[in-house]
Amino acid sequence: MIHLITGGARSGKSKRAETLAMGSALPVIYVATAQAADAEMAARIAHHRHQRPSDWQTIEEPIQLAQVLQALPDDHCVLIDCMTLWLSNLLHAERGTLEREANAFLEHLATTSQYLIIVTNEVGSGIIPLGELTRQFADEAGRLNQQLGRLADQAELIVAGLPVFLK
Repeated sequence: MIHLITGGARSGKSKRAETLAMGSALPVIYVATAQAADAEMAARIAHHRHQRPSDWQTIEEPIQLAQVLQALPDDHCVLIDCMTLWLSNLLHAERGTLEREANAFLEHLATTSQYLIIVTNEVGSGIIPLGELTRQFADEAGRLNQQLGRLADQAELIVAGLPVFLK
């Protein structure tokens, strides 16, 4: 089963995902996509690590999500946080990585029997970005979120910490 959680920055997406994972009664594997490119992001990552339950397994993977998911057991809850950080990593990787990794990830989702909770940012509700890379990011995030929405069994939009059930 795939449970998609989307919303704006600081809307409560990760907290909602973690609450669902805790309530799953399954062992939890947390797949983190963030990279500590600067001190502020390193502090965010450390804060998130500290807040997670100690019995959760954490895997940090900035690029090869499909490969990681394929190696994980089906009898666990897998929480992926977050897709837009992953997408940013792919956009900054070598040419061809975005298409290859996104296709592999979506192909895995289409056939998996894993219980996945996927966190993503809703970026299409703001202003149109000025720069080419930020426009590409918004376009790719929108396309990815649409594909995730189609594949998800359940989907929620988090607004002000409250879930709005979409599917």
